[in-house]
Amino acid sequence: MTPVVEISADAETTGSRVAERIAALIEAKPDAVIGVATGSSPEPVYRALARHIDNGLDASAVSWFALDEYVGLPLGHPQSYRAVLERVLIDPLGLDAASLHVPDGAAADPDEAAQAYELALAGTTVDLQILGIGENGHIGFNEPGTPFTTTTHRAGLTRSTRMANARFFDSVDLVPAECLTQGLATIMRADRIELVAFGERKAAAVAAALCSPVTEQCPASILQTHPDVRFGVDADAAGGLREMHCVPG
Repeated sequence: MTPVVEISADAETTGSRVAERIAALIEAKPDAVIGVATGSSPEPVYRALARHIDNGLDASAVSWFALDEYVGLPLGHPQSYRAVLERVLIDPLGLDAASLHVPDGAAADPDEAAQAYELALAGTTVDLQILGIGENGHIGFNEPGTPFTTTTHRAGLTRSTRMANARFFDSVDLVPAECLTQGLATIMRADRIELVAFGERKAAAVAAALCSPVTEQCPASILQTHPDVRFGVDADAAGGLREMHCVPG
């Protein structure tokens, strides 16, 4: 099935539209399992979803599964993805922190922690997965060249990804060099996928993901083969689609 592309005027409009679909899912299935991403792109979704909570949506039975986590940050580190998701999702929505599941990046054995997280995900069905996209086409922390068959694993981060994330740390040298991430095969098991991307810097990655051949050099291109995926982008992030005369859906 060809991915649907929804182009909005700005990030807040996209966030509101995605949040409406998430709210409808929760109303239909109060114990839904939702995969969540970090980074700036999904935050408009979480802000809009908080407004649905304020208006009476009950998300108390929802389970939230993070895409990834840095390896080596101590528990409670403010830039760990658990801490970030607690700040932007759990606390604003008034949710129980126990409903949030994140790979254990502080574990003594990261490979064992990755296997444990994969087993947890294999024991459930993710009803809806929220994704961002990296400028090099990565989803989760699956960098270019990651096999499409990968499940949750320990991975190294490219210099470009670490530099993109350095704005959250005092320097790029403090950005962890490794992570635990859901693999591409894990992500693809989700029933529905909502990818959000904003800004001119994401335009080339969005265009490659949607309009170029499916290749491991652009991990997000695998989404072309998913039966129910939607790209929510602003006009700037859609610029590459226009240049390639490619607007799926």
